[in-house]
Amino acid sequence: MINRIGIAALWLLGLLFVFVGINKNDPYLVALRGTGNVALVIAGIAVVAVLIRRGHWRRGIFAKLLVLLWCLAPLSMLGAHVAFEARKRDVLQTETAQAHALGRHFVVGYSSFDEVALLAEKGLIAGIYVSRRNLSRGRAEGLKAEISALQERRRRANLPPLTVAADQEGGIVSHLSPALSRLPALATLAGLEPDARAQQAEEFGRIHGRELASLGITTNFAPVLDLRPETKRNRLDFHTLIGQRAISADPAEVAAVALPYVRGLEASGVGATVKHFPGLGRVHDDTHHFSADLDTPLKELEASDWRPFREVLAGSKAQLMVGHVTLTAADPDRPASHSKRVVDGIIRQKWKYDGLVITDDLVMGAIYQRDVCTAVVEALNAGVDLLLVAYDGAQFYRVFACASAGLRKGQLDAGMLRASDARLKRAQRPLTIAGR
Repeated sequence: MINRIGIAALWLLGLLFVFVGINKNDPYLVALRGTGNVALVIAGIAVVAVLIRRGHWRRGIFAKLLVLLWCLAPLSMLGAHVAFEARKRDVLQTETAQAHALGRHFVVGYSSFDEVALLAEKGLIAGIYVSRRNLSRGRAEGLKAEISALQERRRRANLPPLTVAADQEGGIVSHLSPALSRLPALATLAGLEPDARAQQAEEFGRIHGRELASLGITTNFAPVLDLRPETKRNRLDFHTLIGQRAISADPAEVAAVALPYVRGLEASGVGATVKHFPGLGRVHDDTHHFSADLDTPLKELEASDWRPFREVLAGSKAQLMVGHVTLTAADPDRPASHSKRVVDGIIRQKWKYDGLVITDDLVMGAIYQRDVCTAVVEALNAGVDLLLVAYDGAQFYRVFACASAGLRKGQLDAGMLRASDARLKRAQRPLTIAGR
């Protein structure tokens, strides 16, 4: 009985190893990259050696199949690695004009300086996203030096400076703290007297702006303008946690805190990014992992959830981040982040907003686990200017290949790309820093 249980366990574990090998490049398996992958390969080879030594290869067909299954585990991982490297090679060999034409639309996270430096020099990206993983031992000096070196390489390549973005909202999303100050969430300012609220919100923005600018960071993915949910979130909401990040359930109060905060950032020379349009406050599911629908009528959203977005965009130079929620009343077939009815129809045409629009992270499950290539093409055709690949920067090669294939097949709207290029050029002008 024990022997049979052991054989059954080997079958199940072997199938798991093969599955992991085939999907080794999936964002959910990012923790296994590098030494983890090596350990799995060694483990697979060791199991094959033990099975052969114990004579399984000389036994019946099922014993032979078990040995073959465990042979597939390291081979599947090798095959996935070869496929990844082939795609990476193709992207790095992209013809210069095409690299620059498409690369201006990508902002990527990274773990390897040498790798992202090559992307920057070739014009395959427009910006980088930095987080705690880019802080060596929690210190800011190394990150500052890396950003400076990347900008120098861009200058030598006669390319525009990189956008350098970070998530420093305050509260639970302070991805560069403790190297930078850990400020309270902006929600702590809600309920103060109007003058004190505005003054403190602007000071929060100035503190964030000064500290980010001192490292060479040009853009902050803040503030959050989603309304605070009135009901409890799903227990499977591990990462959105909008109830802890939203300023208030009152649209007027959200705008009253967010706008001076944005002005404080801009006064320090750092651009703001308001998020996550069309709003996550009414959404139950966590788009980091699942698809999510926003079923509220557009008139109701315009009168409530969207008021802070319109007021802050009208009163500042902030860019807009569009999330992966499906706005069913406008486009029930795709998330807002790549919906032309939402981006072009509502944001561009109805609101007359002509600033930059950036997607939320394309590595999130609501997009990546679906048809990411369709999402990339549709986002660019919808009027999105920047595509964010933050959590797992290695997915950039897949996403860029999607854009290249779309261009090759004639699927990209040339008019939309020209309009986006004009917006991106305007956005390259540095913010005027107050007092300088």
